[in-house]
Amino acid sequence: MKFTKFGKTLLMSALSAGVALGITSCVQSYSTGYMFVTGTVTAQTNGNGIVSGFKIDHNTGNLVPIIGLPISSGGANPGRAVLLNGSRFLYVLNRGTTASGGSNCTTANPCQNSNITQFAVGGNGVLTPQETFYTQGINPFRILGDSSGSYLLVLDHDSPSSAACALALGKTVTSCADVTVFAINGTTGRLTLVVNAQVTASNGQALTYFPVPANPIDMILSTGTLLTLSGTPATGDSVFPYTYSGSSGQLTISQNTAQPLGIFNATAIINGSGTIYVLDNEPPSPNSTGAFSQLLPFTEGSNGALQAQTGGAIPEDPTLANPVYLLVAGTTGKFLYVANAGNNVSGPNPAAGINGYFITTSPSYQLTPTAPATFGTGSGPVCMVEDPSNQFIYVADYNDSAVSGRVIDPNSGVLNNLRVASSFTLQGPAAWCLVDGRTS
Repeated sequence: MKFTKFGKTLLMSALSAGVALGITSCVQSYSTGYMFVTGTVTAQTNGNGIVSGFKIDHNTGNLVPIIGLPISSGGANPGRAVLLNGSRFLYVLNRGTTASGGSNCTTANPCQNSNITQFAVGGNGVLTPQETFYTQGINPFRILGDSSGSYLLVLDHDSPSSAACALALGKTVTSCADVTVFAINGTTGRLTLVVNAQVTASNGQALTYFPVPANPIDMILSTGTLLTLSGTPATGDSVFPYTYSGSSGQLTISQNTAQPLGIFNATAIINGSGTIYVLDNEPPSPNSTGAFSQLLPFTEGSNGALQAQTGGAIPEDPTLANPVYLLVAGTTGKFLYVANAGNNVSGPNPAAGINGYFITTSPSYQLTPTAPATFGTGSGPVCMVEDPSNQFIYVADYNDSAVSGRVIDPNSGVLNNLRVASSFTLQGPAAWCLVDGRTS
């Protein structure tokens, strides 16, 4: 077959296009994602913390600092943060400081000047401060948004009124924590307080918060229920349920007593692929069962009641210490990872690392260790996130002031080293991390 000069030109163009398509088809097609990290460094004259940010390369896992960041977090001692409304707004919970300037907020020595600072997220990941809002309780330390992005919930370690504790939780209750609920304006991101329609204070006014049991540890929203995890050395840890209304933000008490878990050192609670997992850091504890750190799986029944799963607790690797965070990851949510903070010291720290597990499909709650089951990280990890394309895991470290990254093997769940640098420097100790979640 012979080709004219024009035909040869068309053929070469087609071949060139085919080569180009062959190359680009091997490249992941995602819009740019961003990772943000709150930090407690207080080099600023006003004593505020900072928010750092990175652009995520979805093909290599590389993190590139966002121009214009870090930026002031809007208050001292920033902790957790959330991205809502399609990642248009970032809300940072600044816990404040004690009267002496310390960051260890306690019931006896509460922190002052805590706030929630709202930021607008630009198309290039740059953060612009918007407004500042305040919770109704004392020592706020947990923040989350509902799945619709309509409401923001904040867990305050201490309620402002002991009398309100008795009104909501029973006449024998003399102290409690509380949850402050805000409605989110879908256009501006502005927060408006949701008043408690269930409980009226002794002065006839409705409460501006929702009391929960004392000594809170963590909270999650799960299938129309808010579960708060609390604990005391004397009685152990328990979970308290509120029925959550996604249309009004109201919390309604479905049962007036907390459900005991039979453990004494819980650190976190998550909903992973339909199963509630409680992370238990045993030992050390005066009432320790003697078991290593473990994961307790539950299913959620009516009114938020938790049913322990057959087989009981799943032990963590005993070579790692101080588990602090759980993450369900993978394109189908089939892997679970536990970040272990280690012994809270700088430098080489073999007790810090990540445990990896398969989440089985039958039974759906059971965990099987990956092979290998443990993966290294920096010193003192405080949080762990998965990038929006479900390919990479990032851990932010307090002691190392850095973010470390790994690649998820989609078949085995093994966390491999990035092909680029595996560690990315922060300007100070990390407090929390999150990703924007936008892909194309």
